[in-house]
Amino acid sequence: MDSFFLGVGLALFAFMLPMFYRVAAGPTPIDRIVAVNVVGTKTAIILIIIGTLFKRVDMFVDFALTYALLNFIASIAAARYFHRTNPTAEIEAVDAEASEL
Repeated sequence: MDSFFLGVGLALFAFMLPMFYRVAAGPTPIDRIVAVNVVGTKTAIILIIIGTLFKRVDMFVDFALTYALLNFIASIAAARYFHRTNPTAEIEAVDAEASEL
């Protein structure tokens, strides 16, 4: 059973590799935020798998929940920051409203 959990953990890590590319080369800041959020979510799952492998799930679930909460708060904070500091979004919103009239 340990080899199954190890394989699942390695597969999840392999699925995280394309997200690292998106973080580095994302065309927009929102793409980068979503990629970091995906990496954070998969990291929380990998923490639970590590807890299963070490037979200490109770401890690692606490770590995973804390990490997921911090990841969520950081994603919301970054999204609000980029929403407030992105002047092109405001210009596009005004243009969209003007085209509706």
